[in-house]
Amino acid sequence: MNTLHAPRTRALLDRLFAAAEHDDVAEVSPIDFAAASAQERADAVASVYMPVSATGGDLLYALVRGARPETVVEFGTSFGISTLYLAAAVADNGTGHAYGSELSATKLAAARANLDEAGLGAHATLLPGDARESLAGVPGPIGLVLLDGWKDLCLPVLRLLEPKLAPGALVVADDTTFESMGDYLAYVRDPANGYVTVAFPVEDGMEISCWT
Repeated sequence: MNTLHAPRTRALLDRLFAAAEHDDVAEVSPIDFAAASAQERADAVASVYMPVSATGGDLLYALVRGARPETVVEFGTSFGISTLYLAAAVADNGTGHAYGSELSATKLAAARANLDEAGLGAHATLLPGDARESLAGVPGPIGLVLLDGWKDLCLPVLRLLEPKLAPGALVVADDTTFESMGDYLAYVRDPANGYVTVAFPVEDGMEISCWT
């Protein structure tokens, strides 16, 4: 079974990706992103999708199907495009649950509506607020993590989740070509920190790391 190819899921993903193609940074509220808080940045881009690529989404689906994790965690849900891939895989596995996190109340409501439209709402719980707080209560062991929120917070969120990672857990970080991912990449690429990791060539780059 592949829920990604169910008519209502496919139609929804196609519509969301089409909308994301019209992302306009000119619509972002004029703030100093370097000085702004995570919440202020989230509010400024509340209308911007910033999704994973379709290829990246297929990769996430395949990883969840193959690993069959009981708990999937996502940092940075946005409008829920990546969450649809994760929830579809959990649903098709017949086991597990996905937990997402989102600072923007606007995006959170939209993501929940998108999951419900796809019939996947029962397979994912979306948590409001700062992921460094909201994800602290997610039950372990965690079998797969997607890091796709603010890049300067990817490493702190990973460190928060590490005590709950299952042996062999997969950690996928998106947008690894961004300069702001430098500290994160240095951390997971240092064998002393417990990961075997590989760069994956999708749009804007992904890093796939296995917790050893």
